[in-house]
Amino acid sequence: MSDRIRILAAAVLIAGITPAMAQSAIQSATVPPDSPVGLWKTIDEATKQPKALIRISDQGGALVGRIEKILVPNAGDAVCDQCTDQRKDKPIQGMTILSGLKKEGQEWTGGEILDPNNGKVYKAMAKLADGGRKLEVRGFVGIPTIGRTQSWLREN
Repeated sequence: MSDRIRILAAAVLIAGITPAMAQSAIQSATVPPDSPVGLWKTIDEATKQPKALIRISDQGGALVGRIEKILVPNAGDAVCDQCTDQRKDKPIQGMTILSGLKKEGQEWTGGEILDPNNGKVYKAMAKLADGGRKLEVRGFVGIPTIGRTQSWLREN
């Protein structure tokens, strides 16, 4: 192989790797490891299969989570027909389901979470686990002991 071809191959390889590495570095630099801001994968409790990707962002000091992508086959066009607020009959993909969580110590509390399967809105709290690779999201009625926790997995 000639030197020109080797140089060209190396340049193509570097050009292909560099953007991905740069994007990863940018994301790592902009989101502290102790923050839930980022992309999270939910897992269906019954099937243990990936269910959706949730994008959490910080809006004015409060966390907001939106369903970025539904991962269940043939469910991408589902609507929230059980919702009773302004989300009624709106597409679930793209819907905000988590809002109002504010940092309090090592947890984020005081928010709400929508279960688009039944249209119910619950009080919510969340905390990071497993070195920031998991987000324990708890939806509850009244007090946190009366509720359910889901583990969301951080996506890179």
